[in-house]
Amino acid sequence: MQRDTLVSFEGVVKRFGSFVAVQKLDFEIRKGEFLAIMGSSGCGKTTTLRMLAGLEAPSKGVIRLSGKPINDLPTWSRDTPMVWQSLALFPFLNVRENVEFALKMRGVGKAERRRRAEQWLERMQISEFADRNIAQLSGGQRQRVALARSLVVEPEILLLDEPLSALDAALKVRMQSVLKNLQRETGITFVYVTHSQSEAFSMADRVVIMSRGKIEQIGTPQEIYRTPRTRFVADFLGSSNLFSGKVRAAGGGLALDTPAGELRLAPDAGQTVGDTATMTVLDTKTHLSVTVPAGAVNVVPVRVIGEEFVGATATLYLETSQGQEIRVQKGHDEFADLPIGMGQNLYAWWNPEDAHLVAES
Repeated sequence: MQRDTLVSFEGVVKRFGSFVAVQKLDFEIRKGEFLAIMGSSGCGKTTTLRMLAGLEAPSKGVIRLSGKPINDLPTWSRDTPMVWQSLALFPFLNVRENVEFALKMRGVGKAERRRRAEQWLERMQISEFADRNIAQLSGGQRQRVALARSLVVEPEILLLDEPLSALDAALKVRMQSVLKNLQRETGITFVYVTHSQSEAFSMADRVVIMSRGKIEQIGTPQEIYRTPRTRFVADFLGSSNLFSGKVRAAGGGLALDTPAGELRLAPDAGQTVGDTATMTVLDTKTHLSVTVPAGAVNVVPVRVIGEEFVGATATLYLETSQGQEIRVQKGHDEFADLPIGMGQNLYAWWNPEDAHLVAES
């Protein structure tokens, strides 16, 4: 069942002088969801978050919170606390005082402030550090203090601007679990800005991918990973092999005449013979063999140019005779019977139903 809309961006544009940082955003954030906004530096994701927080005003369009326009509402009246990349903790206050701060600004009495702060310190498993100075804490402990400080006011929505970027890899994974569990337990809407695919895809219910100030795709992590809609998304995720060519009919399906040969895929609506189009196929759906498999239709001769092993997964980097690089990712055991030394000649192949066309962006 689809959740109710909490936030809506309606034709929102943001300009800085002649530079358009955000181009006509139209999307909704649902109540109680974990939404990640993802993209490379300069794509407009942080500007989008800052407009929602009230730190930047839209040049055009309307932002609504619970149905009410908030364009002219000051930051302190929005109830949209933010966890910053720098965390922005107060070094002159101890841990408990940092967590109490927002409550104090709202006029909550001393006894109630302490009760609620200690409740959140315990929930974040940092009660033992309540009287410590911020400088005495590790990066992960500071992260938990920043989260407790924002969540102690029990907001309807929490904004997070790359809050894990300064943590080491192992701690990032642990904090991802903490964040996702917190969001599920509290039911608070989380809007999380990141450039990291692993962070966005491991935590978010939906992901917004931005480029050059506009939205390229919105969907669940599974939808975006399996069926990127544009060439930019496929390139950005780095998990697909792309082949461009001219469209032509082929036995009830479609085919592309590409430099790598004729490549077929299941029918896509709206394609015209003679159009230039791009096919994408996941690296996990691309197979390798020493000889051409019987019945295979999408077969490309390749040469091994590199390999990478991460945990239980192996990635082979390959090159076609035209110099195009493609990759194949499998479990180690799936490569066990293949000669995969540098320079080895192999055949890459995939099934037509595992490929689809993407729009040029």
